[in-house]
Amino acid sequence: MKNNLFLYNTLSRDKEPFEPLHPPYVGMYVCGPTVYGDAHLGHARPAITFDLIFRYLKHRGYKVRYVRNITDVGHLENDADTGEDKIAKQARLEQLEPMEVVQYYTNRYHRDMDLLNVLPPSIEPRASGHIIEQITMIEHILKNGYAYVVNGSVYFDVEKYNQKYPYGILSGRKIEELLSTTRDLDKQDEKRNSIDFALWKKADPEHIMRWQSPWSEGFPAWHLECSAMGKKYLGEQFDIHGGGLDLMFPHHECEIAQSQAINGVAPVRYWLHNNLITIEGQKMGKSLGNFITLEQLFSGQHPKLEKAYSPMNIRFFILQAHYRSPLDFSNTALQAAEKGLKKLLEAGNTLQKIPFGNNSTSDIKALINDLYKAMDDDFNSPIAISHLFEAVRIINSVKDNTETITAEDLELLKISYNDFVFNILGLKSESESGQNNNLVNGLMELIIEMRKDARNKKEWATSDFIRDKLSDLQIQLKDGKDGTSWNKDI
Repeated sequence: MKNNLFLYNTLSRDKEPFEPLHPPYVGMYVCGPTVYGDAHLGHARPAITFDLIFRYLKHRGYKVRYVRNITDVGHLENDADTGEDKIAKQARLEQLEPMEVVQYYTNRYHRDMDLLNVLPPSIEPRASGHIIEQITMIEHILKNGYAYVVNGSVYFDVEKYNQKYPYGILSGRKIEELLSTTRDLDKQDEKRNSIDFALWKKADPEHIMRWQSPWSEGFPAWHLECSAMGKKYLGEQFDIHGGGLDLMFPHHECEIAQSQAINGVAPVRYWLHNNLITIEGQKMGKSLGNFITLEQLFSGQHPKLEKAYSPMNIRFFILQAHYRSPLDFSNTALQAAEKGLKKLLEAGNTLQKIPFGNNSTSDIKALINDLYKAMDDDFNSPIAISHLFEAVRIINSVKDNTETITAEDLELLKISYNDFVFNILGLKSESESGQNNNLVNGLMELIIEMRKDARNKKEWATSDFIRDKLSDLQIQLKDGKDGTSWNKDI
């Protein structure tokens, strides 16, 4: 397989040629959600980013095992080693069993991902289903001398680890700076150093979620789950680990330390981090209370929303920015993305109908090459989209008879346009997005036939009534020489 693909590796802070450990097989692990509430716009970005990467790697011929976990235990309120478990807290508030909360919000997360056309991962493990693996990892870390037990809890000894392996290699932080700036937190006086992190926590009497271990009845800490599940499903070393930029430190830094303390080798070849979505310049998140859920975006029911935005509108909005670039929410940006998406999809329909000629006035092969160059350059979706809009210009020009295209180039353009718009970027028409797509199409065919019958009978009032009522529903009818087509405004 010819390899021109370059990835920006957070570890080296540079673009590197992609060389998987066992080509054509690729192991990719991405940190999934902590399921204690509805998914918001901030959750959509990593899901769509790594869906794009998953899709493109498969398009390039790689066989990808994509693991995306569900965090259902051990993620404490302040993302450190104190506070209440986020799942347990939500269970107490809703007066439910913790796993009822997990199942409910996991189901809703999957629903939102389906609407966003995010492909399911190859494996979607839960932290609570891998307690034995996590206990085994802790035993190995203790055996190798990089952890210690205090009062039934187990902590990773960062200073001891740093004597052999550099802690902070991913984020660029120095242990001396961390020791001088990390404040002591309540209930953390049992640690040797404030920068040490928990591997296992002894459960307080009121703590709901608990398991037996050699050290205490308690629960695994948040950072450990990804190391354990990554190793189980992808091996001691695998190709790609991804997640949001906010996970780089301490979560991913701790993952590296845990795995290297056991195996003596770096667990991941390429670390990829998507940037954050901000709202008025501030990170969007549950902890800050400034998030907009995906359900609110789809319904328009939020004070900051001027209208409802479709799932494909949200997907295209996110893809218009490079995954490593910051992305600020605004109604203006979403509405601009809405218009751009409509042009792409309409051009895709037009492409199926345009005629071919004796010569091509545009270089179609060069255009297709540019699409691949953009995606090979660290999955640069905004540049790829700009080339797709050049394709839109060509399509419309051929339709208007101001340009021509040969039959060979037309077929190439159809294949590549379909590949990039639908299979790689994962976009689809809104009519395809609904669960009752076949029913909707069937009903629209019936309505169009009824209107055609009324026009044939010169019942213009009935014909206009049907057209106007559909317009009220933002459904536009277009009469042409090949019949009547319909389009849902997005």
